[in-house]
Amino acid sequence: MGKKTLNKKGGVGMTKKAKIWFITATCLVLIGCITFGGVMWVLEWDFTKLSTTKFETNNYEINEDYNNISIITKTADVVFTPCENTKTSVVCYEQKNIKHSVAVKDGTLIIEAVDSRKWYEHIGVNFNTPKITVNIPQGEYGALSVKGNTGNIEIGEDFKFDSIDINTTTGHVNNLASAFGNVKIATSTGNISTKNICANTLDLSVSTGKVTVSDVACEGDIKVAVSTGKANIVNAKGQNITSTGDTGDLILKNVIASGKLNLHRSTGNISFDDSDGAEIIIKTSTGSVKGSLLSDKVFITKTDTGRVDVPKTISGGKCEITTDTGNITITVK
Repeated sequence: MGKKTLNKKGGVGMTKKAKIWFITATCLVLIGCITFGGVMWVLEWDFTKLSTTKFETNNYEINEDYNNISIITKTADVVFTPCENTKTSVVCYEQKNIKHSVAVKDGTLIIEAVDSRKWYEHIGVNFNTPKITVNIPQGEYGALSVKGNTGNIEIGEDFKFDSIDINTTTGHVNNLASAFGNVKIATSTGNISTKNICANTLDLSVSTGKVTVSDVACEGDIKVAVSTGKANIVNAKGQNITSTGDTGDLILKNVIASGKLNLHRSTGNISFDDSDGAEIIIKTSTGSVKGSLLSDKVFITKTDTGRVDVPKTISGGKCEITTDTGNITITVK
């Protein structure tokens, strides 16, 4: 066993050799930080200039007629914007070895990523974000389908589709476009926001992301499903309105269901203001329920350790509220 160096107080001190290694390592770290700072200063702190992957911009003009739009991409952001003329164009800011094919087939504008990388080309540093900008005339279109991975998706208010189907993994989705039929948007860790739209049905689902719905009118059902994310629904009307979730809070304001208003949470709280439904069913575990309704209800409440404060009305539709440890506080305006 090696000898230990004792300090004056009898403790074990650092050896001379260890001190040299510590000072050397510290100097190398300082030199590295200074060098990195100098390089970034020259690059004006633009991290994209450190990327080893090469990007280029390609512009595709569409001369054929189409009605539907289908996009399949990986990491690219997708943005729909109204064009100034009547001709469609697709602008792709993309990696040279992951280009997008753009073509019209059987009445559908198809945009799809084509990954031609070799196995060793997957190794590298990339701070750039690919982007697909779809410039189309304002108006009405057929089915819209967008499938992505990590990119964000943004659809403006200048368009209306027969149906909208969006599926992504970690990307955020911001949809302002209406649909004659169904609007379905699903993501895992990304957020979903939809505003000022009309549709037959609305189906939104996330895992850990947040859902924001405002100024929405649906002839059919509205469904909002989250896991650990929060959900905010403001100024929404539909036939049956359902929201499910685990630990996220649910906030509603001016939400009207002509049929059933069905709200479920585990540990999240449920609060609503100026909302109503012909029939209301609310269930939570450890979360509390607090809100104001627009019409009388026959209240059926159950809680284990929580406090209950509801109006003693005996007419109207059924309002059944169940919690475990949460409180129940309801008023009728």
